Amino acid sequence: MGGVARPDRRPRLAEVGDVSHGLPVNGAPGPVEDWTFRAAGVTKVYANGVRANDAICLHVEPGEVYGLLGPNGAGKTTLVKQVIGLLRPTSGRITLGRHDLVADPAAARQLCSYLPQAQVPIDSFRAREAIVLCGRIRGGDPVAVARRADELIEALDLGQWRNTRGISLSGGVKRLVGFAMVTVCPGRVVILDEPTNDVDPLRRRMLWQQIRDLGNLGVAVLLVTHNVLEAEKAVDRLAIIDNGRLLAEGTPSSMKANDRGHLRLQLMLTPGRDDPELPGFVRRATRVGHNLMAVIDDAEASHAIGWAQELIGTGVAEEYALSATSLEDAYIQLTGHGSADGDETG
Repeated sequence: MGGVARPDRRPRLAEVGDVSHGLPVNGAPGPVEDWTFRAAGVTKVYANGVRANDAICLHVEPGEVYGLLGPNGAGKTTLVKQVIGLLRPTSGRITLGRHDLVADPAAARQLCSYLPQAQVPIDSFRAREAIVLCGRIRGGDPVAVARRADELIEALDLGQWRNTRGISLSGGVKRLVGFAMVTVCPGRVVILDEPTNDVDPLRRRMLWQQIRDLGNLGVAVLLVTHNVLEAEKAVDRLAIIDNGRLLAEGTPSSMKANDRGHLRLQLMLTPGRDDPELPGFVRRATRVGHNLMAVIDDAEASHAIGWAQELIGTGVAEEYALSATSLEDAYIQLTGHGSADGDETG
């Protein structure tokens, strides 16, 4: 998947009622043709001296799904707050096309759509009612908003809850309704903070497809997640952030370039057992919880299987899996953290 804009599909964004489509901000006349999102040297230092962001530079093109990955406290949430105008950077620029989102936080709120990690407060609203209301608030055409709300409800398999009040919805269903509220009339940038939290596996696949479809509309999607394995299948490019710094950026394939010709051996260790002594063919290994993840050369596959079976036979491990290396291996190597599957904040 490439981060290529799809201009032939972009008129659909205006049909939905996108309030940012060619809309002058600060009285500036004329349409905006370049909707690239850019963060340049963004730094945030709090009064107590904590440096939450440190010269972060990245860009997201229209039609691109861009992943922002990092462990707890990495600085992702701080960056998002700066993008949507809730927090002012100490230095650096954040722009969307010709609009300066730091100088004009009102433009940021108008041009960006944001799904926070916390659940949306819709206890008193029926699901479809909440989705349509958000579209109307965003300035969408009533007929187009109603049509897209119904499309999203069908695409996310929410039909049985369309007239159910939010207070009666499960966390996963409420999360999907929140996604629909944010994307029924999307801005030029859609920011999704852990969008799959609490969502069941079947509807997660549906949700990832809708995230990809946002790119087909010409929207730039900024996806904040800890779920490295799922993100690998959905993003065009990504950045890995830790301790406020951008450690690496590129396509999922480029991130794994150093592990070509290698395999991943994952061992589920028996609780209470120490790490086993690593044989010489293990290039590197990291333990996350009860999982020991080792990287080996392709040629050592048979030796790795034999070693894993020996550990199971002696009770050190309970099971193993041998597979191709993944984005998570690059993530672990860079940050020292395993995928938290969306259950952390930061």
